[in-house]
Amino acid sequence: MNKAMQELLNWAVDQAKKTGAADCKITLSKRRFVEIRYREKKPDAIKEATTQNLNLEVFLNGKYASQSTPDLRKPALEAFIKEVVDNASVLDQDPFRSLPDPKYYAGQIRKDLELNDTNYDHYTPQDRHATARLIEEVSLERGGEKVISAEATCYDSYYEEYVKTSNGFLGSVETTFYQKGASITVQDEGDRRPNGGYWVNGHIREDLTDSREVGNLAALRALALLGSKKISTEVLPVIIENRSIGRVLNGFLQALTGQNLQQKRSFLADRKNQQVGSKAFTLVDDPHIIRGLGSRYYDGDGFASVRRDLVKEGQLLEFLVDWYYSRKLECEPTTSWPSNLILPPGNRSVGEIMKDLGRGILITDFIGGNSNATTGDFSVGIIGQLFDKGQIVHPVSEMNIADNHLKFWNKLVEAANDPWKYSSYQLPSLVFNDVVVAGI
Repeated sequence: MNKAMQELLNWAVDQAKKTGAADCKITLSKRRFVEIRYREKKPDAIKEATTQNLNLEVFLNGKYASQSTPDLRKPALEAFIKEVVDNASVLDQDPFRSLPDPKYYAGQIRKDLELNDTNYDHYTPQDRHATARLIEEVSLERGGEKVISAEATCYDSYYEEYVKTSNGFLGSVETTFYQKGASITVQDEGDRRPNGGYWVNGHIREDLTDSREVGNLAALRALALLGSKKISTEVLPVIIENRSIGRVLNGFLQALTGQNLQQKRSFLADRKNQQVGSKAFTLVDDPHIIRGLGSRYYDGDGFASVRRDLVKEGQLLEFLVDWYYSRKLECEPTTSWPSNLILPPGNRSVGEIMKDLGRGILITDFIGGNSNATTGDFSVGIIGQLFDKGQIVHPVSEMNIADNHLKFWNKLVEAANDPWKYSSYQLPSLVFNDVVVAGI
């Protein structure tokens, strides 16, 4: 841990205690980011910023306050800390507000999760411009005369965090993050202008797809939307592409949270250890994947991160309950949200699966939508490709899927062999049978 940061953490915790806090938590963070966007073959936007922040959480006999400041000078922090403690003292009591039991801090994994690219300082402005410029150049070239506009973006950041509580937690992390991709708008029939794109993310720059391939795929995904049409309402098998399945899964995960459980807004509240999906439905929360975008040593409460089986072969095993809601629910805490979410991949490619499904829809994106955590009902607009016996028939859009999570996840029959590695949701494309797709 940075010595200057360590000293400031120790001083701030001591100062908060001296000022009247019964307990406190200090989070010190610094972030630097650079973003370059190319449009019409020239830089359209260049952003760069460095920020620092100290967040203080004060616990005062059941009273709680949390505030942040970017001013890390000690005279300014003295006044800031006093203000936060004074604010806490006049708030209503909440007997469930406290720092976690220190026993949950124990057991942080010691191995290097490789979240920090040691070559980050060698990533030059010239490199960034070359990346964005090449992605736009290739996407325009591949898209041809159908392209109305192409916007390529290159983004990177460096983040460091230091956390200390007055009851024994100490944690720190350094991470780098890279993103690159393009958004392409193409001219379709009439006034239709579909938009598609392709983006990749990662902690380590060398893990990202080659920039030329990113531009190529961005253009291909946009061109694939040309000529899309609505079909009649039909019951069909659907394949939801790996990078999009999280949009539907989030509605299921929201029903697992301590907040929704405690507030009686979860359709899963009474279903622990019961079947909530098919045998193909398994969800693992794995925080220790090397270079994983959701990998972590500790969570927001300071709990040492651990691997958890949330759902196994359709059976619900765990909820997502942080320290605060565990006290309200009088249960053991787990964690507030998954880290890296894994659904075990299958053995076949999407192309191989399509050949066996007959007529169906490959869903490549969603538009809008909503999910009700209380009932499990959800509805989403879909974009994708109608296929028959493995062959693409035509793109589809302006269609909708409406279902209930307790029914929908029982329709899951197979996972493809293509987990999406550029997200904390490392999920493969998933196959669902007998889905009502609403159209004409």
